[in-house]
Amino acid sequence: MSYSGSDNTGGNGWRNDGGVAPHAFDPWLQPELFRGVLTRRVIAFLIDLIVLSIPIVLAILFIAVFGIVTLGLGWALFFLVSPASIIWALVYYGASLGGPHSATLGMRVMDLELRTWYGAPGYFVLGATHAVLFWISISVLSPLVLLVGLFNGRRRLLHDIVLGTVIINSSVRTQMAQPAARTY
Repeated sequence: MSYSGSDNTGGNGWRNDGGVAPHAFDPWLQPELFRGVLTRRVIAFLIDLIVLSIPIVLAILFIAVFGIVTLGLGWALFFLVSPASIIWALVYYGASLGGPHSATLGMRVMDLELRTWYGAPGYFVLGATHAVLFWISISVLSPLVLLVGLFNGRRRLLHDIVLGTVIINSSVRTQMAQPAARTY
């Protein structure tokens, strides 16, 4: 119920919906935004896994060679590999999902982007939290967490639902956002 009286507020006087905006992306009105998203997410994850592992493998090789050169003393740096890889993953996901494209490198290759449920782009803390919740959910629920995406219209996984995010086809969104061409 809304009040559209003459209170000079432009019709925005009374609201009975709790002040919460509806979802920006509707799978019934815009099904092309969610077409093939789950398959693309899996491929994007594999690409991101390669991107994340390259610096870690290079660091391990450097520490191994450094250990040989220092007659075994450099191998003590191996204990830094695990914390450094976690920090690297958090920075990678936070900076890429919070960047201007709202997508990791794998997601950009697969033409996907992260948005909040109300349509805003991602930010650093959201990207880092998204990665942490993904790894926790995949560790606890193994591949069963992927089944959640098959049973909802927006193809959201468990961590997407908890954080209020959605992954969409970015090329379709940019085509839809283009203004209509005027012909005079």
